[in-house]
Amino acid sequence: MAKKKSRIGQFIVILIIVGIIGTGAYLLYKDTTAPQAVLSPEKGYITYETPINVNISDVQSGLKAVKIVLTQGKTKETLTEKKFPKGTFDYNEDILIKKKQIKQGNFEIAVWAVDTSLAGFGSGNAVIARGNYTLDTIPPKITVQTSTHNMNQGGCALVLYNVNEEPSHTGVEVGKDFFPGYKQPDGSYACLFAMPYYTKEKDFHPVVVAEDAAKNKRTSTFWYHANGKNYRHDRINISDRFLANKMPQFENEFPGIPSQTELFLKVNRELRVKNRAELHRIGRDTSPTFLFEGKFLRLPNAATKAGFGDKRTYYHNGHEIDHQTHLGIDLASTRNAPVPAANNGRVVLAANDFGIYGNAIIIDHGLGLQTLYSHLSQMNVEPGDMVERGQIIAKTGATGMAGGDHLHYGVICSGIPVNPVEWWDATWIKNNITSKIK
Repeated sequence: MAKKKSRIGQFIVILIIVGIIGTGAYLLYKDTTAPQAVLSPEKGYITYETPINVNISDVQSGLKAVKIVLTQGKTKETLTEKKFPKGTFDYNEDILIKKKQIKQGNFEIAVWAVDTSLAGFGSGNAVIARGNYTLDTIPPKITVQTSTHNMNQGGCALVLYNVNEEPSHTGVEVGKDFFPGYKQPDGSYACLFAMPYYTKEKDFHPVVVAEDAAKNKRTSTFWYHANGKNYRHDRINISDRFLANKMPQFENEFPGIPSQTELFLKVNRELRVKNRAELHRIGRDTSPTFLFEGKFLRLPNAATKAGFGDKRTYYHNGHEIDHQTHLGIDLASTRNAPVPAANNGRVVLAANDFGIYGNAIIIDHGLGLQTLYSHLSQMNVEPGDMVERGQIIAKTGATGMAGGDHLHYGVICSGIPVNPVEWWDATWIKNNITSKIK
């Protein structure tokens, strides 16, 4: 009887072992899914500093081996060849192309990986992933075509140049400011750039930049002459009446501010910065060629109440409370005076509440050149409208932070406010802008 029980026990153990082996074999043979192999990036331009990441995984049977091969023309080189211990489910490697390993131009990376399953008569499931790339370590070549770039602090200039390949990023850098270049019908590039009002003559060093798809970047200097400028100072008295009249419209922008003076400072500082950041964004919505013709119009029969670049010190009850720079020209005529478009262009903004500017319109004239009309009481155009020089687009008003009825007129160069006076001068436009384009 004991022997019989012992035999039964042995039989059960054998069944368990056979079951485990059978289950394992079943799982190995059942695994018919190849490993996953991903190259990142999958294609594109690279340099010696651009890693190509290879990630391989097999969550069922595990990885058995991997081979990575680089091919360019008739040249083949094995970069990696590995066999893995049991229980390896993931493999990750960054490939960097070495100097003299291949020539400039197209090449392929092929990744072969196999798992440990018994599918395919024991050879395992295999996968091949391929990536096609272009090795490019040579920066673009820049050739500046224009020779005269006379500039005033707060003013503009136009530079024309050629690039020997299609750049992914090009324009003029002035310190931390960037002014995009735009491809012209003849294949050259044109960039309208500024000597920002806050940049001193000694700190002004513009350079043309061009970067290709592989992130190779080249800069080129060019001849220019820069004139510094001293802007006037102005004293602005903020009355309680002004605060009571103007601040309620900004309470939703800055809720919970306990006093109107503190709210004024929030608006004059933080909202002003936010609005100017928006001017940079809008500045990218531009035509690649100029749309304007001739000099820009000024609001007719209007007196100048404030100039471009005025350094303003704000006082409340005799106490100094803030400092800002006025970045347009305030023009005052009769109440609700008709406002003409300064030149031909496309409306890119017509907003009922554009922060400190109140009701405002922005017209694009190409290459990042835009005109701003603000504090309006009425607007007659919408975004997308094409307007002609002299067309009535609005009426003056006192919306936003305006203390009385007037037009705040601004000229913007790729988001940077510049002096409108230059653009009212036909001779300046001809000598510095249009003669170069022709």
